[in-house]
Amino acid sequence: MTRIGLLSDTHGYLDPRILEHFAQCDEVWHAGDIGSLEIIDQLEAFKPCRIVYGNIDHKEIMIRTQENLRFEIEGFNVWITHIGGAPPRYNPSVLPFLKSELPDLFVCGHSHILRVIRDKSLDDMLYINPGAAGKEGFHKIRTLLRFNLHEGVISSMEVVELGKRGSLES
Repeated sequence: MTRIGLLSDTHGYLDPRILEHFAQCDEVWHAGDIGSLEIIDQLEAFKPCRIVYGNIDHKEIMIRTQENLRFEIEGFNVWITHIGGAPPRYNPSVLPFLKSELPDLFVCGHSHILRVIRDKSLDDMLYINPGAAGKEGFHKIRTLLRFNLHEGVISSMEVVELGKRGSLES
């Protein structure tokens, strides 16, 4: 079993409680708009990470990360990107790849909207967006996700609310 901590859209702010919430996780996944190299450094020092860059990330972040990550873990084919759209309106640049190289889990950020949806039109693919963990943007509540992957089964999906967008308290 692999325990995953998933976040996105930190925009230069990493709430220290995120490390507490991810303490029992085996890996941390960040779906873009990181905002600073320091966040990458903190996360990588903390746990093994899989990180993609987002549209606000500067060249130094792009050099250390990738635009898309595709990998297999615990019986899942996973694709992480930042701007993926959402069912049924996917980003036109990713839609052909979703149809031709369908992942089991499609993870993205960008919208700042927490969503976990099975897309029936794409063979029941699981779409996951953890919302936004940072203080920048239009979201009202800062969120992240935790879940387990084991032999093709996803379980124990939890939404963690970090508090209001502008607040440092829960």
